[in-house]
Amino acid sequence: MSEPALTFSDDQAQAFDSVAEMLRSAGVDLDDALLTPPRDAGAGVLAVIGKAGSGKTLLLAELYKALLGAGVDVVSGDYEGRKRKDRRTLAILAPTNKAASVLRLRGVPATTIHRILYTPVYDPEYERIAQWLAGQGERPEIEGLTDLALDRAHAFFDTNKSIPGALAAAGLRGSDFITGWKRREEPLDIGFVDEASMLDEKQFQDLQEIFPNLLLFGDPAQLAPVNQSGSMVFESLKEDRKLTLSRIHRQTQDNPILDLAHALADPQLEFQDFERMVEQKAAQDERVVWGQRVEVDLMARSPVLVWRNATRIRLINAFRAVHGAPETELMAGEPLICDGIELPLKHRKKRLDLEARGLIKGAQVVYLGPGNKPGFSRLHVIGAEDPRVSAASIVKIEKPDEEEPFIPFAARMGATFLHGAAVTIHKAQGSQWDTVQVFAPDIFVAARMGRTEAGQPLWKRLAYVAITRAQDRLIWVVRNRLSKPTHDLRVDDLRSVPVAPLTLENEVQ
Repeated sequence: MSEPALTFSDDQAQAFDSVAEMLRSAGVDLDDALLTPPRDAGAGVLAVIGKAGSGKTLLLAELYKALLGAGVDVVSGDYEGRKRKDRRTLAILAPTNKAASVLRLRGVPATTIHRILYTPVYDPEYERIAQWLAGQGERPEIEGLTDLALDRAHAFFDTNKSIPGALAAAGLRGSDFITGWKRREEPLDIGFVDEASMLDEKQFQDLQEIFPNLLLFGDPAQLAPVNQSGSMVFESLKEDRKLTLSRIHRQTQDNPILDLAHALADPQLEFQDFERMVEQKAAQDERVVWGQRVEVDLMARSPVLVWRNATRIRLINAFRAVHGAPETELMAGEPLICDGIELPLKHRKKRLDLEARGLIKGAQVVYLGPGNKPGFSRLHVIGAEDPRVSAASIVKIEKPDEEEPFIPFAARMGATFLHGAAVTIHKAQGSQWDTVQVFAPDIFVAARMGRTEAGQPLWKRLAYVAITRAQDRLIWVVRNRLSKPTHDLRVDDLRSVPVAPLTLENEVQ
């Protein structure tokens, strides 16, 4: 086959060829850009596995470009247009909005698994705009929308390939053009799943039902989902269905963060030896910091990563205390983590609404202020393409040494949230931040306990996941101290788009 324009390492080139062969057997020939209609029985599941920096994301991006060049249509989950029997499609997925946004920033049009499981139902009038943007119809004339508004929508779509984003650029809100959501009934075609180490068995089964051709990208050194008994879904695949990348690619020119991550593979390395390595790296390179305290200013957008819940709760309460947050209410700019949806079965449609808008378990959110109804919150969902929502919320703030959380306000039902100034390392998987603070005393406790997971010391897995969340700078915090804030909590740094209200039908407050 012809070589991609990018120069691959040997293991990447072999993986590219293996994936290309898988796709060829499914009727997608990347060599000659030949597509045959999709088949009921696809090529099955293939996994590309490798540690941080091994080039998984680079390979995913190059495969996406090759499929696009071959004429495969990308399905984003926001609008799919008219079905064609001979159409070949690709969906690129991640378990969380934050993980999907990391790919989108690299030019890969990723969406969440939930947005593929649930498809939007468009208002017929505004669907004409979506068809036009997708190249399936003539430029429409819509009452109340000017030519300038349509031009703005077209310009946005040309750059971002997002129908909801384009409609928002035209001055429409999500509630104007999306009337509801439905569970996907028909299967798709080719699926790429990044951060596959986060998948549980139920999600894996759902994806296999939807995608006859499924490619997983995962890191075997990360922590398995808590209900997976220390194993990841791709570990159960046969050896010939797993492609391993070993060479380090990302920021290959002396990346101290990756150096530390890969040093953890040494079976002889003890915790105290590792900390000496961190301290030495910090003395040599400003990208690693030997921190004597937690920097509170960073916590509003980049949570402190901890192992123990008790540590998480103490840090959250310290964060709120130094900002003077009252116990009876939240302040605009406080970070939250979605902990799930509390709705009875009769409100299944509303659950789909909330999840499709990005309020899924683990989603990072910033509180903007109270909504128009008691118990409602205006929220910014980090990493979502249409991030502003208003939703019935149940906010729980846990207190040290108290069994029951403090609830400053709550609707009767809706999306539930914990505070997000500090999160467990498990919950941080799939996310990345420019700067990451790791609370080292917790890792030390894990090392002293001597626990293992999947045959590896737990402290090494925790340290590996925590430090590889850092894109540019790692702060290894060694003291149980908190700095004073240099500015008030803020929301003006968040991208502003019209709020899409999410209310429960016939809700009794």
